[in-house]
Amino acid sequence: MGTPVVPPWMANLDDEDLTFVKKFILASGSMKEVAAEYGVSYPTVRLRLDRLIQKIRLAEQTEQDPYIALVKRLAVDDKLDFDTAKILITAYRSQLGRGGKAAY
Repeated sequence: MGTPVVPPWMANLDDEDLTFVKKFILASGSMKEVAAEYGVSYPTVRLRLDRLIQKIRLAEQTEQDPYIALVKRLAVDDKLDFDTAKILITAYRSQLGRGGKAAY
């Protein structure tokens, strides 16, 4: 058997995220079952799953602009929340759209 290849989206997840994904899969995608296993509410599991989805989507997107790539990387690494990252990227693109020069 060859060397296992880890997809980039998975390589960006930390151990806690990977454990959550494993438990989610073993629970056949039942958030209710995962909530019971973690001892938390269903909405807490839903929020955790939504954050993972955002992380994976951001990791899948390739970005040429270094500033936008940095903001996305900070969001994926939980150094910046996703809503703030969206605001920064939108404002940056808006500034560029008005003929502004990137300061980065």
